Amino acid sequence: MKVSDILRVKGNTLYTITPDEPLADAVTTMAEKDIGSLVVMEHGDLVGMLTFREVIVAIVRNGGQVGGSLVRKAMDDAPVTCTAETDLDEIRRIMLERHARYMPVMDKRMLMGVISFYDVAKAVVDSQNFENKMLKAYIRDWPAEDEGTTT
Repeated sequence: MKVSDILRVKGNTLYTITPDEPLADAVTTMAEKDIGSLVVMEHGDLVGMLTFREVIVAIVRNGGQVGGSLVRKAMDDAPVTCTAETDLDEIRRIMLERHARYMPVMDKRMLMGVISFYDVAKAVVDSQNFENKMLKAYIRDWPAEDEGTTT
């Protein structure tokens, strides 16, 4: 299974923000849309990723307040990315190694989507459920042995 399979099921809704917007606006968007990340874009290029992790660190750094800081100050400016052709096993390995909960999917410089750890876990469970159904159907349809045959 590849990232493109996950994106096809997930859909292509993307939420972005610029690095010079107030962090408070980003937090509001994340809360209103019930999302855990925003892709930070500037002049059509991916320049960072803002997740709830970066927001929490910024709030702690600012004494428990969002304050007037900008997204640029809180964002991860070197997010790990993948392509639509990246294999699901590779994505799982990268996400676990880098503790990445969200990963932008790129086609050269074009943002194609974002996959989350949830999306990956759901794809694995769905795949296993399908495989289980196929195995159960195979077992149920197992040809009966001819009782007159000896080996």
